[in-house]
Amino acid sequence: MTGLDGTHAAASVVALHCSLGSGRQWTKLAAALGGDRFMAPDISGYGVAACGRDWPRTLDGEIARLEPWLAKADGPIHLIGHSYGGTIAFRLATASPYAQHVRSLTLIEPVLPALLRDGSSRKSVLFEHDLVGKPLHTFPDHAVRDTPADARLYDRFARIAQIVSRDIVDGAVMEAVEAFTAFWAGSGPREQFSPSGRLRMIEQADKLPCDFAAALDLDGVTEAARGLKVPTLLMSGGLSPYVTQRIVAKLAALIDGAELRHLPGAGHMLPVTHADRVNPEILRHIWRAEDLTNLELANLEPAKLELAADAGPAEAAQPAGSARRHLVFRRPSFWE
Repeated sequence: MTGLDGTHAAASVVALHCSLGSGRQWTKLAAALGGDRFMAPDISGYGVAACGRDWPRTLDGEIARLEPWLAKADGPIHLIGHSYGGTIAFRLATASPYAQHVRSLTLIEPVLPALLRDGSSRKSVLFEHDLVGKPLHTFPDHAVRDTPADARLYDRFARIAQIVSRDIVDGAVMEAVEAFTAFWAGSGPREQFSPSGRLRMIEQADKLPCDFAAALDLDGVTEAARGLKVPTLLMSGGLSPYVTQRIVAKLAALIDGAELRHLPGAGHMLPVTHADRVNPEILRHIWRAEDLTNLELANLEPAKLELAADAGPAEAAQPAGSARRHLVFRRPSFWE
C-alpha cells in the first residue's frame, strides 16, 4: 500500500483469526491487498503466541497482548475479525485506546453471546443481501428483538463452553476438540482435518476455556454496537451455528449504516472456505471507507483555501491540504 505522495500509507489493515487458528488464516487476503501494511498477528495461545500458559481471560487482556502489533499501526486502522477474533475486534473498536483510530470494521460471525440477552434492537426492518446485492428476505421488527429463542441460544452457547472447558480440565482434550468442532460445524458437513491439523488443535486446545470466558464476560454489547460510528461490514454463513447468524443479524439492526453480507451455502469458516467471495467484499468495504474519508477531507479544502488567502504571506506559503496521507490499494488483477 502506498500513499498518493509515494510514501508508505498511514493506514494499516489488522486481521484477527478465530480460536484454534492463526494469522495464516488470512494469507489469501494479504495477497489480495498486495501491500506491506497488513498485519495478521497470532492471538495469545495460538501460532507463535502459543508458548506459556499465562493467557488472558478478558478481551482487554487479549488487546494488551496485541499491543506490540497494534503499536506498529501508527495511523488509521482497517480492522477485520473472525469468530473470537471478531470478538476482540469489536472490543477494540468500541472500548479501547485504539477505537479512535479504527477507520473501518469488518466482523465475520463475531462471538458476542451477551447480545442475546442484554437489550432489544429497535430498527424496524433489516434487509439481508447476498454478495451480489440482491435482497434475500426481510426481517420484521420482532426478529431483531430479544426473544425466548435468543435466551435458549445463549444457554446453548454457555453449555458448550462448559462442556469443552470441563473436558480440558479433566484431561480429555481430544473429546474437547471434538465437541468444539462439532458445535462450530453447525448444519454443514463436518470438516475433515489433516492429522497434523488435528494435532495442532489438540496442542492448543488449553486456551479455549480462556476464549469462552472472555466472550461470555463481555457485557453492554447492545449499547456499544449502537455507539459504533465507523463503516461496518458484517458477514455470516447459512450453514453456521444459528447463534452466530443471530448475533450478526442483531448487530446489523443496531449498528447505524452497517452492511450485511450472507452466504447461504457457507459455514462458520467462510473466510477460509469461501475466501474467493469473502475477500473481495472486505476489499470493497475498505476502499469505500477510504473514499468516504477522502471525500470528507476534500470537503474541508474550500475552507482551508479561504483561511490561506486571509493569512499573511508566510502562512499562505504553507502547503494546502490535510496532513493525513491517503491510502491507495493496489487492486488484484481479477478486479481490473
